Amino acid sequence: MAMRVDKKNDSEIVTDDMYPFLRRYKDGRIQRLVPNTFVPPSEDPGACGGVATRDVVIDHATGVSARLFLSVSAAAATERRLPLVVYFHGSAFIAGSAFSEASHRQATTISARAGALVVSVDYRLAPEHPIPAAYDDGWAALRWATSSSSSSHPWLASYADRRRTFLVGDSAGANIVHRLAVRATARQDCVDVDMIDIEGIVLLQPFFWGPERLPCERPGRHEGRRVFAPERMDKLWPFVTGGAVAGNDDPRLNPPAEEVASLRCRRALVAVASRDVLRGRGRRYAAWLCGGGAWCREVALVESEGEDHAFHLGRTAARASAVVLMDRVVTFIHGSEPLVSTDEAQTKLLDEDPMMQQGTNKIRRDSSVVDERANPLGEKFRPEPGRAGSSSTNNLACTAPSAPAAVERTVAKSCL
Repeated sequence: MAMRVDKKNDSEIVTDDMYPFLRRYKDGRIQRLVPNTFVPPSEDPGACGGVATRDVVIDHATGVSARLFLSVSAAAATERRLPLVVYFHGSAFIAGSAFSEASHRQATTISARAGALVVSVDYRLAPEHPIPAAYDDGWAALRWATSSSSSSHPWLASYADRRRTFLVGDSAGANIVHRLAVRATARQDCVDVDMIDIEGIVLLQPFFWGPERLPCERPGRHEGRRVFAPERMDKLWPFVTGGAVAGNDDPRLNPPAEEVASLRCRRALVAVASRDVLRGRGRRYAAWLCGGGAWCREVALVESEGEDHAFHLGRTAARASAVVLMDRVVTFIHGSEPLVSTDEAQTKLLDEDPMMQQGTNKIRRDSSVVDERANPLGEKFRPEPGRAGSSSTNNLACTAPSAPAAVERTVAKSCL
C-alpha cells in the first residue's frame, strides 16, 4: 500500500527566510517576525519625559510620514533654536517603524537629553518597496525638514536651527544617513538649488557589506551569531533591492573610500560594537572619512566592548554600555554636557519599563577595560593609557588629508 505524502501548499513554502525579520512564502505572502508595537503620539510633555510628540505626513503620494519630538524644557529654557536631528530607524530595510516602541524611545532620549527637535522618519520598507525607496523617502524627509518654506511644520519654523542639522541612524538607518550625506554633498556643487547644510552625521553600527571578507567576518570569528552571520548578510542586499545587478559590490552597500572621504559634513561619529559582525566596516568607514578629506573637522569612533549589534535599543537600553553610548551621542549633538544626566535618563527608562531593571545589575561587569585591540587588517595595538569603561572613543581632528595611513592607525587604537 502506497504511503500518502501530504504536499505543502504555496502558502506554507518559504522562498526567502530573512530571520529574524521576515519570511516570504511562495504565494507572495510576507510574514514579519519583529513585533512592531505602535506607540501613540502625545503633545503632553509630562507623558514622555518632557518631550511632546506629533505625527505628520510628509508626502501624501508615497505615504512617507514622520514623528516629531520636541524637548519642551529645552525650547523654553533657551533663546537659541534647537539642533535639528533627522533620525532613521534600523532593521535591515525590511522591518521597524518610526512609531514603534524602540524608535520612539530612541528619539525621545535624543530629544530630551540633547535638547533637540527630532524628526523620526517612517520610510517605506522592502520587499514591497525595494531600495531605493528608503533613500528617496529619506531625501524627501530631509528636504522637508530643512526647508525654509511656510509649508514646513510650525515646530520646525519656530524651534529648529537648520544650521545645526544632524543625521542620525541605527544600522540600516545609518546606511540611509550615508546616502543622504552623499546626495547633499553633490548638491553643493550645483547652482540654483537649495543646499542642505549638515553639521554632523551619527552612524550607529552602520549597515555596510561587500563581496570580500574582512578578517572579523571570516569563519571562526562569528560563532553564535544568527542574525548577522556573513552567510545571511550575503543574501540580504539582493533581497531588499529586488535583485540589484551589482550584488554586494553595490556602492550603496559597499561605499568606496573616495565617496566617504568627500562627504561635506563638519563632524561625524561612528559607533561599532566589538561582537558585531559589521564592526570592521564601521571602523574602515571612520578611517576613510577622517583620512581622505578636508571637509570633516572631527571624526569620533566609539566602540562598545563586549556588545553585539543594536544592543542599545529596546529592552537593553538601560544597560551601562548602552547609556554610555547614548551619552556620547547626545554630547556630540548638543556640543557640551547632556541636558539630562545619565542617572536621570536611566531612572526614566526604568520607570517606563520595569523589565529593564535587570540591566542595572550589570553596570560593573559591562564597564570592562579592553586590554588589546586590532584594526580591520589584524594588526594589534595597545590602548592609550587611562582608557577604561564600556566604550572607548577616539576624537580625531581631521583638518587636512595629509596622512591617511597614520590616521587609520590612530582610529585602529579603538578597534578589536
